[in-house]
Order: sequence, then structure tokens, then C-alpha cells
Amino acid sequence: MSSSPEARPGVRFLQGAMQPVVLLAVMWMVRALDAILPGSWNRALGIVSWHFGGLDGVIASPLLHSGWSHLIANSVPFAVLGLLVSFDGIRRFWAVTAIAAVIGGLGTWLVNSPGTLTVGASGLVFGYFGYLLVRSFVAPSLGHGILYAVVAAAVAVLYGGTMFTGIFGAASGISWQAHLFGALGGGAAAIVLRPRRRRQEPAP
Repeated sequence: MSSSPEARPGVRFLQGAMQPVVLLAVMWMVRALDAILPGSWNRALGIVSWHFGGLDGVIASPLLHSGWSHLIANSVPFAVLGLLVSFDGIRRFWAVTAIAAVIGGLGTWLVNSPGTLTVGASGLVFGYFGYLLVRSFVAPSLGHGILYAVVAAAVAVLYGGTMFTGIFGAASGISWQAHLFGALGGGAAAIVLRPRRRRQEPAP
């Protein structure tokens, strides 16, 4: 008897891998529409610190970018880290994305200077990095913990300089607040979503 396609590991892997790809495609579509249509969506839908109307950007700002170069710079690390997070499953990917976006967005709105406009997916990039890093400490087994530690170390080698610069704000025009709180949101997601260990029933 053949198993259903949904039960096949290869199909589940492809379905999971498609999630960050779809989200990245939406970002590119939004950038194209924003470039074509009159006006700017960034001011209307981005995070505007200390303005209650700017809180809409907590959800919308990761989809917005200041220009094509901004989007291109975020696309590769977003795709790589998003793909790694998606290996934990579709629901977990979207849960991590939501938690990192909310914590990263609220932290940016609160800590940044009043009236500062913040857009971009880099908060999610750092959120995925924070998730992978903390996940290595809350994995359900030693083997899984080592696997996530290796992944986090590889990410740190590839993007370590960018992560350090982004969090500590060494470059002008970069929102270190979004990066820092995005990373904290991803770490919080790893803790909140960690697998619960089953309690062993006492022997009769």
C-alpha cells in the first residue's frame, strides 16, 4: 500500500522550503508595486516610532524596503536562514516569523527615536538567527542540540561580521534596534516553541 504524498518526507521538505521562498517573493512584489505606483508605502505602512499609527508597521514593515539595493541585501540571508528555520516545519516557521516580527517591531517602535521610520526584513533575518542560536540550547536531545549548534556556528562564520555590525549599529542608516529586538524575538520563539519532553509514567 502506497503512502499519501503528504506523508512523504521529501514532499514535506519541499513544502517547508517553499514558505520562505513565498514570503520573499511577496517582498519583491511589494517593492515592484511600490516603485510603480504613485506615492510611497513606506511612510504609510512602516514602523514610525512613538506614533500609534506607526504600530501598523509591526506587521507590514518586514515586507517593505527603502529601495532595490536594500531588498537585495536582505534577500540572500533571509532565504538561507529562513530555509534553515523551515526545516522545523511549516507551522513553526510561521510561528517564529510572527514572534520575531512582533517583538522586533515593538522593540524598534519603543526604543528608536520618536518619528523614526523603519522598514525592511532584516529584523526577521536576525530573528531567524536568534532562533537557530537559542534552539541549540533547548533542543529535545543532545544530537539535535549539536546539529543546531553546528548550524548556528556556520551561520556565524558566514554572516558574523554582518550580524555584529547590524546589532551594534556601526553603520549609519541601519536600524540596530530592529536587528537586536528581532534577534531577541527569535530567541524567545525558540524557548516558547521548544518541544516538550514527555513525562515518564512511574512503573507500577
